[in-house]
Amino acid sequence: MTDTSASSPLNRRRLFLVVVDESEEMRVALRYAALRAFHTGGRVALLAVVEPPEVQFSKALEERMAEERREEAEQLLAKLTAEINDICGTTPIVYIREGRRRDELFALIDEEPSISVIVLAAGAGSEGPGPLITALIGRTEQLRVPVTIVPGSLSDEEIAALA
Repeated sequence: MTDTSASSPLNRRRLFLVVVDESEEMRVALRYAALRAFHTGGRVALLAVVEPPEVQFSKALEERMAEERREEAEQLLAKLTAEINDICGTTPIVYIREGRRRDELFALIDEEPSISVIVLAAGAGSEGPGPLITALIGRTEQLRVPVTIVPGSLSDEEIAALA
Protein backbone atom coordinates (compact mmCIF):
# COMPACT_ATOMS: atom_id res chain seq x y z
CA MET A 1 0.00 0.00 0.00
CA THR A 2 1.30 3.48 -0.83
CA ASP A 3 1.55 6.15 1.89
CA THR A 4 -0.15 9.29 0.59
CA SER A 5 -0.25 11.27 3.85
CA ALA A 6 0.99 14.86 3.79
CA SER A 7 4.21 13.88 5.57
CA SER A 8 4.95 11.10 3.12
CA PRO A 9 8.10 11.54 1.02
CA LEU A 10 5.88 10.94 -2.01
CA ASN A 11 3.92 14.13 -1.32
CA ARG A 12 6.81 16.31 -0.18
CA ARG A 13 7.82 18.99 -2.67
CA ARG A 14 11.12 18.17 -4.30
CA LEU A 15 13.89 20.57 -3.34
CA PHE A 16 16.53 21.08 -6.03
CA LEU A 17 19.82 22.29 -4.53
CA VAL A 18 22.21 24.39 -6.63
CA VAL A 19 25.67 25.31 -5.37
CA VAL A 20 26.25 28.96 -6.21
CA ASP A 21 29.43 30.45 -7.67
CA GLU A 22 30.30 32.93 -10.42
CA SER A 23 30.72 30.38 -13.21
CA GLU A 24 28.73 30.22 -16.42
CA GLU A 25 28.09 26.54 -15.69
CA MET A 26 26.31 27.44 -12.45
CA ARG A 27 23.82 29.51 -14.44
CA VAL A 28 23.01 26.42 -16.53
CA ALA A 29 22.43 24.36 -13.38
CA LEU A 30 20.33 27.17 -11.90
CA ARG A 31 18.07 27.47 -14.95
CA TYR A 32 17.66 23.71 -15.20
CA ALA A 33 16.78 23.41 -11.49
CA ALA A 34 14.32 26.31 -11.67
CA LEU A 35 12.55 24.84 -14.70
CA ARG A 36 12.44 21.35 -13.12
CA ALA A 37 10.99 22.88 -9.96
CA PHE A 38 8.40 24.75 -12.01
CA HIS A 39 7.37 21.68 -14.01
CA THR A 40 7.23 19.33 -11.02
CA GLY A 41 5.81 21.63 -8.35
CA GLY A 42 9.13 21.64 -6.54
CA ARG A 43 11.32 24.35 -5.16
CA VAL A 44 14.91 25.54 -5.57
CA ALA A 45 17.50 25.93 -2.82
CA LEU A 46 20.76 27.84 -3.22
CA LEU A 47 23.96 27.16 -1.32
CA ALA A 48 26.61 29.87 -1.27
CA VAL A 49 29.83 29.08 0.53
CA VAL A 50 32.21 31.78 1.70
CA GLU A 51 35.56 30.07 1.48
CA PRO A 52 38.56 31.00 3.61
CA PRO A 53 41.51 32.66 1.86
CA GLU A 54 44.25 30.42 0.49
CA VAL A 55 46.92 32.49 2.26
CA GLN A 56 46.74 33.34 5.95
CA PHE A 57 46.64 37.00 6.93
CA SER A 58 46.24 38.80 10.22
CA LYS A 59 43.02 37.97 12.06
CA ALA A 60 41.59 41.45 11.48
CA LEU A 61 42.33 41.31 7.75
CA GLU A 62 40.91 37.79 7.41
CA GLU A 63 37.70 38.89 9.18
CA ARG A 64 37.35 41.90 6.86
CA MET A 65 37.98 39.73 3.78
CA ALA A 66 35.40 37.18 4.98
CA GLU A 67 32.89 39.99 5.53
CA GLU A 68 33.47 41.28 1.99
CA ARG A 69 33.09 37.78 0.50
CA ARG A 70 29.88 37.28 2.46
CA GLU A 71 28.48 40.60 1.18
CA GLU A 72 29.36 39.57 -2.38
CA ALA A 73 27.63 36.20 -1.85
CA GLU A 74 24.53 37.94 -0.50
CA GLN A 75 24.40 40.27 -3.51
CA LEU A 76 24.75 37.36 -5.92
CA LEU A 77 22.06 35.41 -4.06
CA ALA A 78 19.68 38.37 -4.24
CA LYS A 79 20.14 38.52 -8.01
CA LEU A 80 19.72 34.77 -8.43
CA THR A 81 16.65 34.75 -6.18
CA ALA A 82 14.98 37.25 -8.51
CA GLU A 83 15.86 35.09 -11.55
CA ILE A 84 14.42 31.97 -9.93
CA ASN A 85 11.28 33.82 -8.90
CA ASP A 86 10.84 34.97 -12.52
CA ILE A 87 11.18 31.41 -13.84
CA CYS A 88 9.14 29.40 -11.36
CA GLY A 89 7.22 31.94 -9.30
CA THR A 90 8.69 30.91 -5.94
CA THR A 91 11.42 32.29 -3.75
CA PRO A 92 14.29 29.84 -3.25
CA ILE A 93 15.55 28.68 0.11
CA VAL A 94 18.96 30.25 0.68
CA TYR A 95 21.87 28.80 2.63
CA ILE A 96 25.07 30.76 3.28
CA ARG A 97 27.90 28.89 4.93
CA GLU A 98 31.54 29.50 5.68
CA GLY A 99 34.19 26.88 4.97
CA ARG A 100 35.26 24.71 2.06
CA ARG A 101 32.56 24.34 -0.61
CA ARG A 102 32.75 20.55 -0.79
CA ASP A 103 32.68 20.10 2.99
CA GLU A 104 29.77 22.50 3.44
CA LEU A 105 27.78 20.80 0.67
CA PHE A 106 28.16 17.38 2.30
CA ALA A 107 27.31 18.83 5.73
CA LEU A 108 24.15 20.53 4.40
CA ILE A 109 22.96 17.35 2.70
CA ASP A 110 23.43 15.46 5.96
CA GLU A 111 21.68 18.15 8.02
CA GLU A 112 18.77 19.07 5.75
CA PRO A 113 16.38 16.18 5.01
CA SER A 114 14.22 18.29 2.67
CA ILE A 115 16.91 18.37 -0.04
CA SER A 116 15.83 15.96 -2.77
CA VAL A 117 18.27 16.49 -5.66
CA ILE A 118 21.62 18.20 -6.16
CA VAL A 119 21.86 19.94 -9.53
CA LEU A 120 25.30 20.79 -10.92
CA ALA A 121 26.56 21.69 -14.37
CA ALA A 122 29.77 20.20 -15.72
CA GLY A 123 32.51 22.52 -16.85
CA ALA A 124 32.52 23.07 -20.58
CA GLY A 125 36.30 23.51 -20.85
CA SER A 126 39.18 21.08 -21.04
CA GLU A 127 39.82 21.27 -17.26
CA GLY A 128 37.28 18.54 -16.61
CA PRO A 129 33.84 18.57 -15.04
CA GLY A 130 34.87 20.67 -12.04
CA PRO A 131 36.17 19.99 -8.54
CA LEU A 132 32.74 19.68 -6.91
CA ILE A 133 31.50 17.11 -9.42
CA THR A 134 34.75 15.18 -9.07
CA ALA A 135 34.36 15.15 -5.27
CA LEU A 136 30.73 14.02 -5.50
CA ILE A 137 31.50 11.23 -7.95
CA GLY A 138 34.07 9.88 -5.54
CA ARG A 139 31.50 9.78 -2.70
CA THR A 140 28.23 8.81 -4.38
CA GLU A 141 27.77 5.84 -2.04
CA GLN A 142 27.70 8.30 0.90
CA LEU A 143 25.00 10.52 -0.59
CA ARG A 144 21.36 10.08 0.32
CA VAL A 145 20.11 12.12 -2.67
CA PRO A 146 20.65 11.83 -6.42
CA VAL A 147 22.94 14.21 -8.27
CA THR A 148 21.85 15.63 -11.62
CA ILE A 149 24.77 16.78 -13.75
CA VAL A 150 23.83 18.85 -16.78
CA PRO A 151 26.30 19.79 -19.52
CA GLY A 152 27.53 23.32 -18.85
CA SER A 153 27.39 24.23 -22.53
CA LEU A 154 23.60 23.87 -22.93
CA SER A 155 21.66 26.76 -24.42
CA ASP A 156 18.50 28.12 -22.81
CA GLU A 157 16.45 26.31 -25.46
CA GLU A 158 18.19 23.00 -24.78
CA ILE A 159 17.69 23.42 -21.03
CA ALA A 160 13.99 24.14 -21.55
CA ALA A 161 13.62 21.04 -23.71
CA LEU A 162 15.26 18.83 -21.08
CA ALA A 163 13.61 20.27 -17.99
